[in-house]
Amino acid sequence: MARTGRPRAFDKDQALERALLLFWARGYGATSVQDLVEALDLERGSLYGAFGDKRRFYLTAVQLYWDTYERALVAALEDGPVLPALREVLANPARAQEHASDVGVPHGCMIGNTTAELVPQDAEAAEIVTRSHARFTQIVADALRRGQAGGEVVKDATPEAQAQLLLFTVQGLSLVSRTGLDTTAALAAVDALIDALRA
Repeated sequence: MARTGRPRAFDKDQALERALLLFWARGYGATSVQDLVEALDLERGSLYGAFGDKRRFYLTAVQLYWDTYERALVAALEDGPVLPALREVLANPARAQEHASDVGVPHGCMIGNTTAELVPQDAEAAEIVTRSHARFTQIVADALRRGQAGGEVVKDATPEAQAQLLLFTVQGLSLVSRTGLDTTAALAAVDALIDALRA
């Protein structure tokens, strides 16, 4: 009878979620394989066998981050008033402490962090970032289009241009939040942008 190998003694999904938090808090370069081994309580062989090398593990975590974010974004914008929901989306980078875990407080947006650390040298990372930005713009533009049709959102610009502006804003806030952010000032800036979109 052929050997099927010893079953893994850990939950791969839980390990990936924990690795995501560690990478998010420390960044790709500052997270060592030993950090992952200790945080996940895994042997190196189990880690490599389940996820590959550190780069592959990181990119898998980034994709999980985006998939989770996209589901939340779609749910937030699928119905109801558009502008209050968009305000919450934009305000999230100013409230990073809410996502703190025992492995640290997250710094910025993992998509933005990946851009800063790996793009443009890593083509696969660049593809994940580009695809994520395109999906953000599409989802937000669809919501803004609904807001324009309902008279909630100003029609001075196309929904696509407005969505690009919101992408640049949320990525900018995420980047600034990595060095410390005046939450009051950040939320005031978000409110000013939301007011500018109000019909």
